[in-house]
Amino acid sequence: MNTGVAIWFTGYSGAGKTTIAQALHFFFLEQHIRAEILDGDSLRDSFSKDLSFTRQDRETQGLRVGFITELLVKHGIFVIVSTISPYRNIRDMMRARIPRFFEVYIKCPLDECEKRDVKGLYKRVRSGDIKNFTGIDAIYEEPLNPDIICYTQTESVSDSVDKILSVLQAAGLLDETVAFPYGSNSDRSS
Repeated sequence: MNTGVAIWFTGYSGAGKTTIAQALHFFFLEQHIRAEILDGDSLRDSFSKDLSFTRQDRETQGLRVGFITELLVKHGIFVIVSTISPYRNIRDMMRARIPRFFEVYIKCPLDECEKRDVKGLYKRVRSGDIKNFTGIDAIYEEPLNPDIICYTQTESVSDSVDKILSVLQAAGLLDETVAFPYGSNSDRSS
């Protein structure tokens, strides 16, 4: 198949977006599917150092990521966007612009994300070192109708990956003979 797809993750910092994105990417590479991860931290470090964390700058970042995603999808790439992507209007705009767009809500309660605090960000927010942090003093708009919800407090990474693959397969974007890496090919989407 040479059909590009946008798999757009959204969720709080620490929800599990990067972990699931990496597992999904590994699966695609094993299947010889051309795939890329657009990770929020890497993108900010590489080409968005000029942006702060105000709403306007976050929207600009979302539009930049969307532009890159759209180009890659046009060239037959499976694009896994792993960003907080806090604003519904930007996600909806990308859905309207990008064919084969799947919004994946990586859902985890904020208190659980804070317990995980892999990067130490929540601790820095609580001590006042970081301002405009999504979910604490900056808004996060939950998706109203995501294509997939991964409940990372109760699901394993493998459950989430299989769930995403099931939806892609049901949409005809994965060959039906492809064996899922962790389980059955039954549709377990939410």
